[in-house]
Amino acid sequence: MEHTSPFEIQWLDPQLAPVLLTVIALAALGTTILFCCGLVAYSRRRTLRYLLITVVLGLLVVRSFVGLGTVFGLVPMTIHHLVEHSLDFGIAVLILYAVYRSGSGNSVTTGSDAGTTRTPPESDGD
Repeated sequence: MEHTSPFEIQWLDPQLAPVLLTVIALAALGTTILFCCGLVAYSRRRTLRYLLITVVLGLLVVRSFVGLGTVFGLVPMTIHHLVEHSLDFGIAVLILYAVYRSGSGNSVTTGSDAGTTRTPPESDGD
């Protein structure tokens, strides 16, 4: 597969190429910054929840760069769809698992607050 200009790709309207490139480039930049923030947060907390979120942010970075590769003709459209939809599924599963692991939703009734129910604070450790 040869490198091509986004203005020469058949499936992309040349008038919309700058818009698409801008959106994907901003997505790549934004997700990369968020991924770096996630790495810092994970290095400080070292919990499973932070690891899962950092992995999800990393997958979003990969997704953005696959999109850029597709626009420049480096990634075939079929591979683009397979990779991006697989990443979408993986991201959804990891987020749902992180939510599942975040708490049980059990309520605690305290003696001093007879009849008052409150949810215990979330623990930092996983």
